[in-house]
Amino acid sequence: MPSRTIDDAEGAVALRAVLAGATDRPTTATAVRWTLQRLAEDVPGNSVEVRVPPFAAVQAVPGPRHTRGTPPNVVETDAATWIALATGTLTWTEAVSAARASASGARADLTAYLPVRTGV
Repeated sequence: MPSRTIDDAEGAVALRAVLAGATDRPTTATAVRWTLQRLAEDVPGNSVEVRVPPFAAVQAVPGPRHTRGTPPNVVETDAATWIALATGTLTWTEAVSAARASASGARADLTAYLPVRTGV
């Protein structure tokens, strides 16, 4: 079953709530999933898997397609760090150097794709 697409209005409301201090799981999950969805829409591709456990993972960034096993290019971070990256309050370099985000693979640098276009 394909994952549900989050409406932009619903995602923006959740993201604004998280930025205002909301920490409840449903709101955080919606904000994370929506910003990951926006990343995948704006930077389509299958060469990098971006994971924000336990909420979601997407594949994005043009390049060689990954089909089986562990992808060669993986980014993983927690929800708070992802929201900070997606909204531009934390840079990619800051997140990686502080070990708040892990990145493996030659294409796993998301600098060119952050912040995510949300309109919030």
